[in-house]
Amino acid sequence: MAEAGLHDLLFADAAAVADAVLFEGYLLYPYRASAQKNRIRWQWGVLVPQGYGADSGETSANRTECVLETRGPDPVLHLRLRFLHRERRTVTGPGGEPVEAVEVGAARHVSFEEGRPRHVDAVLPLVAGAGDLLVPVHVEGDRAVETLHHPDGGVAGHVVRTREPLDAEIRVRADEPPGPYPVLRLRVEVHNQASVPPGATREEALDRAVIGTHLLLGLDRAVFLSPTDPPEWAAPVVVECRCEHAWPALAGPEGRSDLLLSAPIILADHATIAPESRIDLFDGTENDELLTLRTMTLTDAEKAEARATDPRAAALLDAVDGLPPEYLERLHGAIRSPVPTLHTPTGSDGPDVTPPERLPWWDPAADAEVDPEHDTALVGGVPVAKGSAVLLHPRPGADAQDTFLAGLRATVQAVVHDVDGAVHVAVSVDGDPAAELQLAHGRFRYFRPDELEVVP
Repeated sequence: MAEAGLHDLLFADAAAVADAVLFEGYLLYPYRASAQKNRIRWQWGVLVPQGYGADSGETSANRTECVLETRGPDPVLHLRLRFLHRERRTVTGPGGEPVEAVEVGAARHVSFEEGRPRHVDAVLPLVAGAGDLLVPVHVEGDRAVETLHHPDGGVAGHVVRTREPLDAEIRVRADEPPGPYPVLRLRVEVHNQASVPPGATREEALDRAVIGTHLLLGLDRAVFLSPTDPPEWAAPVVVECRCEHAWPALAGPEGRSDLLLSAPIILADHATIAPESRIDLFDGTENDELLTLRTMTLTDAEKAEARATDPRAAALLDAVDGLPPEYLERLHGAIRSPVPTLHTPTGSDGPDVTPPERLPWWDPAADAEVDPEHDTALVGGVPVAKGSAVLLHPRPGADAQDTFLAGLRATVQAVVHDVDGAVHVAVSVDGDPAAELQLAHGRFRYFRPDELEVVP
């Protein structure tokens, strides 16, 4: 228990993103069992039992490799394996016979599959060349029967929940690559040790599968090097790392390097959940505003079915139904400040923001050279700036949405430069009924200077 509490604190900064990974695709809009998109579930991070994956193209194991730099003697790895354990929920009548649904008062109960979050913790010494350290994973199976009663006390039916046992193994190895630097190459593999007989269906395999599998890794007396943006001296070692069915990335806030999240989907280093996203929609990569508004349009009958489908769907609907208007306004768009917020001191009224002149990457000379409000770009040898009138001529092969704007008149709103030094002209289309709203949110259409023509 003490170890679990320690890991809860260690991984707290990565918990929100890890939860989004765990429940990604768990239940998709419109969150009802009858929706076709929810008929085939459990797609993310599935490690199937042995004996099934060879014929299906699915795998029984994943592999994470990364590089860490030691910062003292006897480095230690803190590991947390997280996954979902599928639970079959079957509804039967008073006599135990299968039925489509059981209604008790206003509540409706239907058969479905739920996912039970599981995790396994371990603390391991990292000793180069010590071989594989093994962490066994076992989760007991279970069968529970809940009797449903009518208000008058009569038996309405039963809800039977069944979970099969899970068996897996974590294998951890640290090796010292050749070279003068104090680094270790870390390998962590997760293997599903369960098995199914030949010819087993995917439904049978999922009963013994480890689902939504991902790893949280933390270090003592060592730091992780970015798997995608390592320091130049470490790049030759990092490029030799081989990952299978897992994507490692630095976790937690910018500047922290003792945490790593290895997920079944691609994430950037220090990935975060947008502060405007306050509801678990089971699709962390989608548009919260769109999903929230569409959820609001469900009929009462559709909402009742969704509530009967899964307790998490019921909680989602409760959250959406209770949203204040200002929440939806925040979802409609946001402009992030380039100056990072460090913390909000206790008792203060606002965040403590680092002045730009104290940031190591801030270059006042370079910043003074860029002014979108007043910069100009040459269009056919004529300088254009904010307020200039132009005609749009998207180049061949341009974005399909841009091609619809060919020949239209637009007003220049800014001249901007990207990190590679290329010039882009931000415009608003004249006569566009949405132009005023787009201007209010700083949303423009961008064209290269050679795609524009100056209006005389």
